[in-house]
Amino acid sequence: MPKGAVLARLDDREQTARVGRAKAATEQADANLQRATANVQKAQANFANATSINERRQKLVQSATTSVESAETAKTAQDAAAADVNLATSDVAVARAAIGDAKAQLQQESATLDFHTLAAPYDAMVTARLKELGSALGAGEPVFTLIDPKSVWALAFIDESKAGEIEVGKPAEIVLRSRPNQRFGGQVARIEPESDRVNEERRIAIAFDKLPADFHLGEQAEIYITTVRLPQALLAPEAAIIGLGKSRGTVWTVEDGYLQQHEVTLGHRLLDGRYEIIAGVPDKAVVVTQLRSGLRVGRAAKLAQGPSK
Repeated sequence: MPKGAVLARLDDREQTARVGRAKAATEQADANLQRATANVQKAQANFANATSINERRQKLVQSATTSVESAETAKTAQDAAAADVNLATSDVAVARAAIGDAKAQLQQESATLDFHTLAAPYDAMVTARLKELGSALGAGEPVFTLIDPKSVWALAFIDESKAGEIEVGKPAEIVLRSRPNQRFGGQVARIEPESDRVNEERRIAIAFDKLPADFHLGEQAEIYITTVRLPQALLAPEAAIIGLGKSRGTVWTVEDGYLQQHEVTLGHRLLDGRYEIIAGVPDKAVVVTQLRSGLRVGRAAKLAQGPSK
């Protein structure tokens, strides 16, 4: 399913009511701000009028046209109007802070309401539904198990003695147990940094080049990792190598119609058990691939089949 697809909806009646209450509180806080702003304008107008009256009374008292008491009353009225302006301005600041708090509360309640709709966070596949319709949920309790199909890997367990040449990016082939006659291309995606100390195996994750349309998690598979390609090589089966160990061994050869023995240096081991012979076999010599009784150096021999190249 695509990202954002709705998986389930929780009962959101209670939370919807909380969101409505938070919206009402926001509207009320906005109305309080408008009223506080109007009070500032009113207080400023009163202050301007008190200032004008006080200025006239102060001029009149100097010319003895009015009494000192009247002039002092006008000055007091001006001071009171200035205090009203400050008070109204403070009320505006309080109203603005209340709006900020109300909007934050509304945002929180709306975010909680959004959590009542479970949507796919990415292009995903549902592998398990853990709750049925109408089930009660606890906080943090899972409802679905999702996977990203692009993250499906096959896990190979490789013996440590054969894992040295495996690198990230090496090509691989995957044979699923349910499809034994079909091979899927892939590549090494990850080599676990810690080996299994009990089984002495290294865990290798293989990514599919193209994931099968119908796949099943946990299915067993055989993994073939290509570590090297040998366009042409001299090969000998393991059973034909005497004293095999530490990339060395001894093989029988047929040279000019006679049996000979040579110690050889071995290279890569193929999946069918054959070893690459790097050095030790003379030119035009043929390696004996099946050992039989009676072999001895210098004994005449006849080739039954062509050389294993």
